[in-house]
Amino acid sequence: MTQEQHLYPPIKALLEQQGYQVKGEVGAADVVARRGDEPPVIVELKLRFTLSLFHQAVERLRVVDLVYIAVLRPSGRSARRALKDNLALCRRLGLGLMTVRSDGQVEVQCDPGPYAPRKSKKRTQRLLREFERLRGDPNAGGATRHGIVTGYRQDALRCAAFLAEHGPSKGADVARAAKVPAATRLMSDNHYGWFERESRGIYALTPMGTDGLKHWAESW
Repeated sequence: MTQEQHLYPPIKALLEQQGYQVKGEVGAADVVARRGDEPPVIVELKLRFTLSLFHQAVERLRVVDLVYIAVLRPSGRSARRALKDNLALCRRLGLGLMTVRSDGQVEVQCDPGPYAPRKSKKRTQRLLREFERLRGDPNAGGATRHGIVTGYRQDALRCAAFLAEHGPSKGADVARAAKVPAATRLMSDNHYGWFERESRGIYALTPMGTDGLKHWAESW
């Protein structure tokens, strides 16, 4: 299928199997279907997901409540992700989604209707933990000059600053003085390459750590 008009026959056949009378290119709509006295259904056709397709479909919601978009089913490495993301968008916009396979089989991914996503308590708690952990507002404007500053990076900077001033130290001492409860584990994981273990429980700053303190000097 290389043209939008090739999507029309399988979409029409599916709707007719459900008792609809179907006509193409009615006014500004690609497809309009009616079944008795029921409200009409509109389907907008495109070979692939585009922003203009969603704009068109949302505009049709000013005319009828039942609006679908229909696209050729995505293929390739990113197909599953593309379908999942656009399906979520359709649901949030109250749109239905149909995909047409290369063999002409139509798959109804979702029907139009109001959408109330379930909130993830775990994600909300994770967001709030990161908010509380982050000191100040180092990412004002969306990003810093060097990149995004996280609470984890700020903790690492505080540990590095303590070692830079006091030299090799026990993890417990760093945790207490730098006010980073997980300092020992943080330095052991050494995510940024800033720390090295000199002996059991004793950590020191690496040259990369010294550079990190200079690079992120305004971030903690």
